Amino acid sequence: MNNFETYLQHICDALQDSKVKDAMQYSLMAGGKRVRPQILLAALQCYGIEERVGYPVAAAIEMIHTYSLIHDDLPAMDDDTLRRGKPTCHVQFDEATAILAGDALLTQAFLLGAMASEDAMVNCAIVKALSRYAGADGMVLGQIKDLEGEVKEDLTLAELKDIHYYKTGRLLTLPLVCAAYLTHHEEDIPAWEQIGSDLGLSFQIQDDILDVTSTVEELGKNINSDAQNNKRTYVSLLGIEEAQKEASFYYERAQQRLHELFDDAHALDAIFVALTKRKN
Repeated sequence: MNNFETYLQHICDALQDSKVKDAMQYSLMAGGKRVRPQILLAALQCYGIEERVGYPVAAAIEMIHTYSLIHDDLPAMDDDTLRRGKPTCHVQFDEATAILAGDALLTQAFLLGAMASEDAMVNCAIVKALSRYAGADGMVLGQIKDLEGEVKEDLTLAELKDIHYYKTGRLLTLPLVCAAYLTHHEEDIPAWEQIGSDLGLSFQIQDDILDVTSTVEELGKNINSDAQNNKRTYVSLLGIEEAQKEASFYYERAQQRLHELFDDAHALDAIFVALTKRKN
């Protein structure tokens, strides 16, 4: 990932200097595990394609993820002051700059997607995927469902899963789908949809568990923020032990489906294993 990190570090270099550019760069390079880029690059390896082919799309997805975090931390949403061990964007700069930085990262992501490869049809498919999985029928739909769920006292487990299918799962499915487009294996997209959905649920359940079992230093963000905002989580609905079983179930099913798709999936296997053992 070192080469990709260097690529990402310079992705905003051509932009005109401004406070918005500074805020974009601050949030984009504030750390993080680069989970979604890692998934995309590993999927390309499973197809026998060099990682570098996926750098523009991986950067685009990371920019979308970063924009979503900036907006999610705003006072109008989760009102968080700490992200990846640093002040959130609106705290470091100001609220208006943070909103614009998020807008700019999202917009810039589509520019990268439009230049993803030398094949115009692939680029068109990538741009459509960025919109579909991150937009009003994707991650954004999950975000509004999440906000509505905060004020619903009788939120069910099925409703919570639906929220995170969109809010978390869509953006974890996106890199897998983009890998299929970049390698001309569109026939694999239904399988990637299932794998990404299961991975997203496992990932979110782990997040809920870590929110009540980790320290601020480990997570790099405020702990128990969901409880303070009266949000229903897998832990509050199931308890830690049952939540852990649920996380394991979805992870194992994702892994099984991955092995049905590839005889040798060691690149993605390694990431899946690392995700199950993460502490933040």
